[in-house]
Amino acid sequence: MATTPRATTRAVDSLFLDRWSPRAFDSSAISQDDLDTIFDAARWAPSAFNYQPWRFLYAHRDSADWQRFLDILLPFNQSWVQHAGALIFVLSDTLSAAPGSQDFKPSHSHSFDAGAAWALLALQATRLGYHTHGMTGVDFDKARVELAVPDRFRIEAAVAIGRQGDKSILPEALQSREFPSDRKDIAEFAHPGNFAA
Repeated sequence: MATTPRATTRAVDSLFLDRWSPRAFDSSAISQDDLDTIFDAARWAPSAFNYQPWRFLYAHRDSADWQRFLDILLPFNQSWVQHAGALIFVLSDTLSAAPGSQDFKPSHSHSFDAGAAWALLALQATRLGYHTHGMTGVDFDKARVELAVPDRFRIEAAVAIGRQGDKSILPEALQSREFPSDRKDIAEFAHPGNFAA
């Protein structure tokens, strides 16, 4: 349903171009088997000392937890996430210990590592015909209480996942934005040597 095809002049796998973040979902369910496959892909992400600091808390649509999870989002996001098949909260453990040790210390890379896991999750979802949309439009204080998240874990973001629906279900202002976005040129973010603005 994408209306603006992405293109690159380099040999980037089409999977990376096919992944984008729609807001229109079709309200269909996601099987537990598909969701487990998506989580399985995420677990293969690299992490410092292989600590794997990510945690995923999730609710299937029409499950007992669905409305409770949905209510943690800010109202704008609730308006379109309500049509997703599942809602996931991504957490990261801010403390880590060397393998075999219980000497926990602040982790410098917990968010970085959880981001790697989220990226693999999104790509596997795309491979299975789903779309994901990550967001920080979340009441993070409410999320911590409602989901019983310990203080040492950072709530990174929420992710809606589902099959793409018709953009006509969205408010008119969002319909005009419902297409895959382009990206900055490599020269804008990759520089040899020192930092360049």
